[in-house]
Amino acid sequence: MAAAESRSASVPLPVVLALALAFTVTVIDPLVLNLNMPQVSRALHVPPQAVGLLGGAATLVMAASVLAAGRLGDTVGLKRLLRLGLVVVTVVDLLSALSPGYGFLMAMRFLAGLGMTALLGVPLALLKVSVPAERRPMAIGVLMAVDVVLCGLLPAFTGWAVTAVGWRFLFLIAPLLCLVSLWLTTRHVPESPVRRGSHVDVPGVALVGVTLLALVVGLAAAQNGVSRPETWVPLTISAVAAALFVRHARRAPEPAVDLTLFRSAPFSVALAATLTLNFLIAGLGIVLGQFGSVVLSMSPEAIGLLYLPGTLLIAGAVILAGHLVGKYTPRPVMVTGLLVMAASGLLTAATASPTMAVWLLVLATWLCNLGSVVASASVSETVLSRAPAGQSGTVASVQMAFAVSGSAFGPTVYVMLLNQFFQREWLADAKTRGLTVTQAAQAVDAVRSGMAQSPGGAVYDPNLLRQASGLDLGLDFADGLRLTMLTVSGLPLVVAVAALLLMPSRRRRRAHHPA
Repeated sequence: MAAAESRSASVPLPVVLALALAFTVTVIDPLVLNLNMPQVSRALHVPPQAVGLLGGAATLVMAASVLAAGRLGDTVGLKRLLRLGLVVVTVVDLLSALSPGYGFLMAMRFLAGLGMTALLGVPLALLKVSVPAERRPMAIGVLMAVDVVLCGLLPAFTGWAVTAVGWRFLFLIAPLLCLVSLWLTTRHVPESPVRRGSHVDVPGVALVGVTLLALVVGLAAAQNGVSRPETWVPLTISAVAAALFVRHARRAPEPAVDLTLFRSAPFSVALAATLTLNFLIAGLGIVLGQFGSVVLSMSPEAIGLLYLPGTLLIAGAVILAGHLVGKYTPRPVMVTGLLVMAASGLLTAATASPTMAVWLLVLATWLCNLGSVVASASVSETVLSRAPAGQSGTVASVQMAFAVSGSAFGPTVYVMLLNQFFQREWLADAKTRGLTVTQAAQAVDAVRSGMAQSPGGAVYDPNLLRQASGLDLGLDFADGLRLTMLTVSGLPLVVAVAALLLMPSRRRRRAHHPA
């Protein structure tokens, strides 16, 4: 390890680009699907209760299996595992483009998540063993800058392509990125030291998978009632599996997650931050897809363009963030990123309406992306700096497990909140108009089913709204969105306060690490 980390202080661009492209696949693949979910849902007749699970299926699998991938990478070689993951994602996404129905696509999303598991923590782990510690924050910043540029350009491009040639084009983006990354990785990325004799904690990984899967299923069912068995049974299973995992991890010689890492307050805060920022980013993606199409009647390419403005500015900001993390400490950078994300949610909560100006959506999207990448730079440095020799893959996988857990929960929780608040709003709307609950529910269902048979229009088309017993469903949906965004905006504020209180300041860092 010492020899690997004492490489030249220069950061070879092909190495960083190869790792950045692989990492970007795990972000852009679920993102473009969520942004274009209305088109996919209509084409494949996806049931409303399955939309959230379809959007988060791949990230859920990544969350459940990334711990095994980190340990496996340290055992068999990080570069070898990365190349295998790139091949799997390429094949599965090409098959997804041929999906005859939503059941097949759902299965492919789970398989895609399995392949993308190797593209999560492994690129960061390879970055750690390839770049000297003093240059690592800047290298992380460059890696994330590439991710930002692609995440700004590709949603707009795919939105245009979906309108021009159909939703199946969505599943050609990741294979293209994978093939370029595979070529660069094979030619330029060095192999990491192999940790002989290490074993994958299969029981621990399985318990983590059951915990996350049951939790997402329970949350998805909660929108139909908390007291129903479909809700409380999986939530109970999730809680039991989590308790069993903690018990197992304390006794296993090589657990999937070393619980002693959480004794470090900065490490724990960094994981809470990565869970939060990925939760918000993934949730925003599905909200933009639903609100833009449903209420604002925006086309897929117009929704994708929301990510484009300010992309280069964000890329520059994350490189600067990497520099500041190296010069000072991760704390101020992390707090700033979280506060910017909170501002994005509050802006949407204050301005969402059926006549909302597009520039406000652009600003909210830009702020959310800016805050997420700035905070991510500090999170990655905080976590990687605590990786013992020979365990870079394992420790990086812990960060990615929290990241993709947030990405998996985001669509499900946002859809659940949005549905709950929307229902509350149209029920109140019906009451003011003297309608019964049954009459209002029939009107809402009529609008939904009517537009489901007309894929070219928005779900809550004004002409249909006038036939919905006078209910103003566009306004009701917008009000539901405002309440949803107000609710979730408290989360980054809480984590920012925790970072201020528990992470070391510059003065503390110097005291513990004198020159």
